Amino acid sequence: MTSSTAGGGRADARRNRAVILAVASQAFADHGTSVSLGQIAERAQVGAGTVYRHFPTKDSLMEAVLAQRIEELTQSADRHRREVGADALFGFLAEVIDSAPQRRDLCRVFESGDWPHTVYRAAGERFNLVLKDLFRVARDAGRIRHDIGLETVRALVTACVVMRRSHPDQDRAVDLVLDSIRISDESRNEMPHGSERSRCSTCDRRLPPQRRGRPAVYCSAACRQKAHRLRSEVTGRG
Repeated sequence: MTSSTAGGGRADARRNRAVILAVASQAFADHGTSVSLGQIAERAQVGAGTVYRHFPTKDSLMEAVLAQRIEELTQSADRHRREVGADALFGFLAEVIDSAPQRRDLCRVFESGDWPHTVYRAAGERFNLVLKDLFRVARDAGRIRHDIGLETVRALVTACVVMRRSHPDQDRAVDLVLDSIRISDESRNEMPHGSERSRCSTCDRRLPPQRRGRPAVYCSAACRQKAHRLRSEVTGRG
């Protein structure tokens, strides 16, 4: 076999794999994970042997579809960061949540945790790094509440994904959840420079009035320590 023939064969294999993944992703979205490899081969207009050479089992195909989706989301996160900057986190989270209804069956398989994850582990690790970076940018720019951590963001998004799978038309509810952790320009600028704060910067409790000394920022030593710890974590991640 000549090098050109071998190269052409590899190109065909890559093309077949891409077609199979695209067809499988759409089939799983339309009909759930009960679709067989034979049906996917028929839809992709390739032989069953071609599908089995790339994906010996349906689990391996579903893993590859999920890995591809995670990679697409990771690239989307990069795009949001380049185009939107400090508000990229919220646009990206909305996109993740909005995509849930089209992938509810795969999401159930992904959440079950009872099958191998080796194929998409690397993609998942890269996704987490990008998410952490978007969170750091939002935190540094003062776009997200200081009492909200990354794990809380993940939990809220997971809850929204579950809700959107059951109620795809609940855009307003998703907006309310995202707005609850966002610091808008209006709220950041609602107090004139130099005026006293009326609420604790950490827990948002009302501050007691002060007659002398510097204006209070925190309602207690515990809130002051928590704010210092959060700033240290952000500095460490940077």
